[in-house]
Amino acid sequence: MNNDLIQYLLRLGDTALIQGQRLCEWCGNAPALEEELALMNVGLDLVGQARNWLEYAAELLNDGRTADDLAFGRDERSFRNLLLVEQPNGDYAVTMTKQFLYDAWHFDVLQQLCNSSDERIAGIAAKALKEVTYHLRRSGEWIQRLGDGTEESHARMLAAIEQVWRFTVELGAADETEQRLAAAGIAADHDKAANAWLAEVTQIFTLATLPVPSPATYFYLSGRKGLHTEHLGFILAEMQYLPRTYPNATW
Repeated sequence: MNNDLIQYLLRLGDTALIQGQRLCEWCGNAPALEEELALMNVGLDLVGQARNWLEYAAELLNDGRTADDLAFGRDERSFRNLLLVEQPNGDYAVTMTKQFLYDAWHFDVLQQLCNSSDERIAGIAAKALKEVTYHLRRSGEWIQRLGDGTEESHARMLAAIEQVWRFTVELGAADETEQRLAAAGIAADHDKAANAWLAEVTQIFTLATLPVPSPATYFYLSGRKGLHTEHLGFILAEMQYLPRTYPNATW
């Protein structure tokens, strides 16, 4: 069970970390100053959540590594983030589609984790839920604005959904690790989270005059198993460059 818990914490932490890193790539490139500030705030929220999950994982590993070591010292095969968040930002429609699809899942998972039998998890989730409530409201509003906006924005939203939808397959099926933890009252019920995610996506897409695609089908890649797309390696190369180049540097 301890190994299951470590893997689960890495999934939560790695996913928040990589999504936060992707959002921070918009620094200096966002379409408006207000959007740049908003994206950076969401990204920093996620990095902070990642630290909390990874600190707990490091304590359970008890091998001398810290949360920083887990973030900056592992290679891509050791990361357990969702495939969805490692996909390129693309245009603003792609970025907000990714964010919304992640937020809708993240929100229900955190709601459930607030009642986890593991008090540490429940505490982290309760703090994160306040932030993710805002993330979901914001990204949902953007989906509606772009989907039901101009002909150009609607077309871009359709293209964005087509580009990233297949990576939502990981949001719809639990593996044995999550099933065991859920049965013990520690982790979120993945089926419940998947149903809530689909309901939220359907509601917002309908308001945005966007079609809801058929459920994504399984393919050979799996973030849970460390089998990532080619994009994660480039993210880590940039994110981990300084800590790997100067491993003993201190402030």
